Amino acid sequence: MVKEEELRRLEVNVEGWAARDDSGILSPFNFTRRKTGSHDVTFKVMYCGICHSDLHQLRNEWKKSQYPMVPGHEIVGTVIEVGSEVKYFAVGDRVGVGCMIWSCHHCVSCSEGQEQFCEKVVATYNSIDVDGSPTFGGYSSLMVCDQRFVVKIPGSLPFDAAAPLLCAGITVYSSMKYFQMTEHGRSLGVVGLGGLGHMAVKFGKAFELQVTVISTSPTKEKEAREDLGADHFLISKDQKQMQDAAKSLDYIIDTVSADHPLQPLLDLLKVNGKLVLVGVPEKPLYFHPATLIFGRRFVAGSLVGGVKETREMLDFCAEHNISCVIEKVPMDYVNTAMERLGKGDVKYRFVIDVDQSFSKSNS
Repeated sequence: MVKEEELRRLEVNVEGWAARDDSGILSPFNFTRRKTGSHDVTFKVMYCGICHSDLHQLRNEWKKSQYPMVPGHEIVGTVIEVGSEVKYFAVGDRVGVGCMIWSCHHCVSCSEGQEQFCEKVVATYNSIDVDGSPTFGGYSSLMVCDQRFVVKIPGSLPFDAAAPLLCAGITVYSSMKYFQMTEHGRSLGVVGLGGLGHMAVKFGKAFELQVTVISTSPTKEKEAREDLGADHFLISKDQKQMQDAAKSLDYIIDTVSADHPLQPLLDLLKVNGKLVLVGVPEKPLYFHPATLIFGRRFVAGSLVGGVKETREMLDFCAEHNISCVIEKVPMDYVNTAMERLGKGDVKYRFVIDVDQSFSKSNS
């Protein structure tokens, strides 16, 4: 039974934290969300992951930021109300919302279940909704979302550690599935051991691949092997190690958002090898075309998956007991978390304990 005071929250300001300018500094911010529409699911936010793209957008590093900005697109919570036309969700369900909250559902991308590529897609935050209002993300106490973009979180997954699956998890999973990088016994290289990278290792092992972590940091070898189960480890700055590993990998997922050379990674690929970029460095990446031509190698990029694929990914994670390794923090720690994230000082994903943060502020 929904408590009356919970329903009243839908008519008042929602609590959140927002940045007001490209300093990226977040502070308390009250705003309103629409009441639950006939096709909407309204849920109390319990946890929200901190994605590296949150940091980019807070600081306007992609030159598309709108302020005030309430970030967050790795959102999980508990349903408190559903619209009259909602059939697949009920009060009390554990649900989540990822990187998008609306698409046209008429274009080719939408018809193929790839809403993330819809030209009219509305992002969960730092976007303009169909009614012309700005979208605000999960660094907030309450979410209202069209049911088509809400997913159920399997009961076997830890609620807090499931939140980053809605961006970090699906980004890796979608790229591996689409580019057919899941063949049993093949070799996968994972560049970078952060939020996306550690998920790539976990998915790689679940798909029974031989996984090699490629990192600039020798100190990450122990955790890569012992904590995550990686089979091999390469220090990308060690020229001899990289040369010795030439033409040893079938696939590479490059998760790094910092500027880095691409050519040494391409040299690791076998003939017909595939390298997929899921990180977004600030500057362009360069490589010599001959590296591709004389090995029939392939370079591609990949985004998050569509809603159907996200649901598939969550079921896969439940079946294989896959969730993110997280550091849980209160909302008032978020600016420190951003500073640490910029320095790569997190293992491997910050998750904001949203419910407890706002419960304390109201007590």
